[in-house]
Amino acid sequence: MHEAFDYALVDWSRAQFALTAMYHWVFVPLTLGLAFIIAIMETLYVSTGKEEWKRITKFWMILFGVNFAIGVATGIILEFEFGTNWSNYSWFVGDIFGAPLAIEGILAFFLESTFIAVMFFGWDKVSKKFHLAATWLTAFGANISALWILVANAWMQYPVGMHFNPDTARNEMGNFWEVFLSPVAVNKFLHTISSAYTLAAIFVIGVSAWYLLKKRHVVFAKKSIVVAATFGLVAILYTIVTGDGSAKQMARKQPMKFAAMEGLYHGTSGAGLVALGIVVDNQEDPDNENYKDFALKIEIPNLLSYMAYSDFNSFIPGVKDLMEGNAEQGIPPVMEKVARGKVAIQALTEYKLAKKAGNEEQMLLARAALEENFKYFGYGYFEKDPDALVPSVPISFYSFHIMVALGFWFLALMIIFLVLTFKGRLETSRFWLRMAIFSIPLAYIASQSGWVLAELGRQPWVIQDLMPTMAAVSQIDAGSVQTTFWLFLILFTALAIAEVRILTKQISIGPKDGGH
Repeated sequence: MHEAFDYALVDWSRAQFALTAMYHWVFVPLTLGLAFIIAIMETLYVSTGKEEWKRITKFWMILFGVNFAIGVATGIILEFEFGTNWSNYSWFVGDIFGAPLAIEGILAFFLESTFIAVMFFGWDKVSKKFHLAATWLTAFGANISALWILVANAWMQYPVGMHFNPDTARNEMGNFWEVFLSPVAVNKFLHTISSAYTLAAIFVIGVSAWYLLKKRHVVFAKKSIVVAATFGLVAILYTIVTGDGSAKQMARKQPMKFAAMEGLYHGTSGAGLVALGIVVDNQEDPDNENYKDFALKIEIPNLLSYMAYSDFNSFIPGVKDLMEGNAEQGIPPVMEKVARGKVAIQALTEYKLAKKAGNEEQMLLARAALEENFKYFGYGYFEKDPDALVPSVPISFYSFHIMVALGFWFLALMIIFLVLTFKGRLETSRFWLRMAIFSIPLAYIASQSGWVLAELGRQPWVIQDLMPTMAAVSQIDAGSVQTTFWLFLILFTALAIAEVRILTKQISIGPKDGGH
């Protein structure tokens, strides 16, 4: 049934969307976190009345504004691509995906776009408290915007609160609160924004460390580090907690992604967590590139089982269990899901034919078969290539472990900078000042790694178990997508270069009205 798919179109559409999403995510985390850091700094200015805090706030606000503007530009293009490149997906998800994005546009974007003007241009035009309120509302607006986008993304990972309407071939929302408060959505939002706060804190600490190395704006830099390191310590601790929650949800809702991110092929009780590993070809399946094993690994016994189910001896299914089935654990083989998916697809076809013929009895029978098997609907596309249901294990494994390793590095860095501040040794600790600067790109790598795991780890699904990526694309010419891919690559790279140049120029100029 998938001979009809144009895989060149699918690959280029995926590449274009990945390009746009990854560039967009370069700008978003700094916006989310820096907004709150600025709000905290301005709160200190209003509460203490010290002009130094006003200078500090204004400086970081300039960097926030540059980043915010470019992030908005890439975000708008990203949302348009749902209609241009992924129209089949947009039709299939109906209002479930559209509703959160509409709320984001009407509520959150309106909130932040309204008050950001007051935040930038209202210093001498409104009262201190009103300006402070505008700054906090801008920060909340940006984060509420992220909330609705992440709710929509979480539904793709774990579709709930809906039912499928065979008359329109669309999913319709049945319970808004089930979609909004799904455990996957809650954990995804909290983990994503707390990781963004960590990135912003690293950015502020790194830039401030550069000033200390250059012996410029020393008081400014020290005060900025105190705020950022305190904010960042809370953020990274919460990132670790919410990451644990996300892993537990993944083990239950997306077991294939969970197995892939740990390179686990054979299920086991008391599974160990691979702290360090090198993935290589597995000789048991020399012709299947999806099945890999380790040339080297350092494993922490039983920790993966505990991470998944809070039980050191719980069973964790591996890739082969999920593909071939495990009767003892009640895991059906994937070909059984494929067969039921084919029944669901055929039942939808029969329903439409019966409706056209006016055969109500046949419509009822077809609808019953569709509803019984609908949760496996997407598997029906993989009869001839079931191995495509396994995501890239190396990409999933390395992206997860890079993200986790860097997360613990950031935790150590926050603690070290707070200790150095407390002991009055910031200016003399040149090694750690350099490490802070070096950590800025590491924060972006960790952030991107998290999204690589989230999105590539769930392939081949665009909606988990219901719609494969290959069925979601628009029926357009692959060449046009390829052309726009290169145009976007040039455009986004130019924007990124422009941002870096503007930010570095502003940083080299430093805060206005002095500093010590």
